[in-house]
Amino acid sequence: MQAIDLACRAMKPIAIAALIASLGMPFSAHPETAPPKCDAPLHLLRLANPLTRFAQTLATPGPITVIAIGSSSTAGAGASSSAKNYPSQLAVELKRLFPTHSITVLNRGINGEEADDMLKRFDKDVLAAKPDLVLWQLGTNSVIRDQMFTDHSAAIRDGLKKIRAIGADVVLIDPQFAPKVIVKAEAEHMVELIATTAKAENVDLFHRFDVMKLWRDADHMDFESFVSPDGLHMNDWSYACMAKGLGLAIAEAAQRRVMSAKTMAHLVP
Repeated sequence: MQAIDLACRAMKPIAIAALIASLGMPFSAHPETAPPKCDAPLHLLRLANPLTRFAQTLATPGPITVIAIGSSSTAGAGASSSAKNYPSQLAVELKRLFPTHSITVLNRGINGEEADDMLKRFDKDVLAAKPDLVLWQLGTNSVIRDQMFTDHSAAIRDGLKKIRAIGADVVLIDPQFAPKVIVKAEAEHMVELIATTAKAENVDLFHRFDVMKLWRDADHMDFESFVSPDGLHMNDWSYACMAKGLGLAIAEAAQRRVMSAKTMAHLVP
């Protein structure tokens, strides 16, 4: 626990508060229209478990490595440039939050892959980099290809076993809430399967599906505001908003002892 205490002291409270407050700030989706508001409730952002490895590394002067592995929505399909995908924008958020630390976010997304495909390259693309934190986005391609009969939970468990073997933290990221995903009857089943597996394996989950669903149902945003024209992938605005929410979740989970859920509830819009 001492390492976590040191990590907490290493963080700048003003920077944390600024990031939390920034979730309520608008980011332009289309310059000719009023920009939507990037926000989400605490219960959707907060990770279930603290990120102990990330916290321990924060307590040292050494560099921090984050691996983002997944398919096209990690690679950045729908973004206007590689700088606008979620891993690139997350790197900016983490640097703003932890300005005295060297944090590298490596993008290991490959278009079209499913969990089994990703597992085949785990040793080379994930484990070899000796990451402190692994962000694993999965599930979408299996849904849109109607391949729900595959034992996805077994594939997730196999991947988690590999990540745990090197002592890294892990956050699973479920599918996006987009027209070409939700039209599939098994979309919510996949979301539930990933959530159930994450809970059973006691690992963190970033609820991307529910956050995006909130934009549509509660914020009454048109899909065109946060989904690219292909009806499947996210766009610059939604990748940016996802990166901000994920950055907040990582920051809070890495220093949970000094920022309680009650405090977070007062700060998150």
